[in-house]
Amino acid sequence: SCSSLTSVTIGNGVTSIGYDVFYNCSSLTDITIPNSVTSIGDYVFSSCSSLTSVTIGNGVTSIGDFAFYYCDSLTSVTIGNGVTSIGSYAFYGCRSLTSITIPDSVTSIGDFAFNYCESLKSVTIPDSVTSIGSVAFEGCSSLISITIPDSVTSIGGSAFNYCSSLTSVTIGSGVTSIGAWAFDGCSSLTSVYCKATTPPTGGTSMFNNNASGRKIYVPTASVEAYKSAQYWSDYASYIVGYDF
Repeated sequence: SCSSLTSVTIGNGVTSIGYDVFYNCSSLTDITIPNSVTSIGDYVFSSCSSLTSVTIGNGVTSIGDFAFYYCDSLTSVTIGNGVTSIGSYAFYGCRSLTSITIPDSVTSIGDFAFNYCESLKSVTIPDSVTSIGSVAFEGCSSLISITIPDSVTSIGGSAFNYCSSLTSVTIGSGVTSIGAWAFDGCSSLTSVYCKATTPPTGGTSMFNNNASGRKIYVPTASVEAYKSAQYWSDYASYIVGYDF
């Protein structure tokens, strides 16, 4: 809560930034985290409401929970190639963030990680990611399309709930489970492409409240399996074969 602090220089000898260190430094505008830093603590830049740009060095392996929570002026984030996990609530409520590139090193995206990033139009999820947490992108109302790579095995409940501009979703062949309400409330969603030959374990209301007439495209040989699978059967009349 150093409310007049506008800039910080973090030296190349620093290896860790602890819990809550710059919390609510409301005049801080940008930050560069050097390659020497390996860990960023929970809440470290939470509520830094003037923070517009962040560069995270290649030495950082994890972004802590709530690290940039409600940094609602944040427009630019560069995540270094050493990061393997993005913590829960890490970028929650970053309402000015328009795009994010997640590097190939990341394997997990935490629960609520990008929840209500209302200006987020594009997200690149690399092939290294294996899990997308619950409510990870809920309320990202500017997100237009998303491709979930074949490396991902699980999509958490409400992961893309209320992404009201989302028109197209591609779900990779490695996905084995889709949580309840995962794509519920995606009112512009017209096309879902699910590449898995075996229907992933579904959840209640996972495709409810989509655009009228929305189609769910699945491998042609698997159409009947999808139509009869629990929770998928709720959308049987919208499931059609597709040659991926």
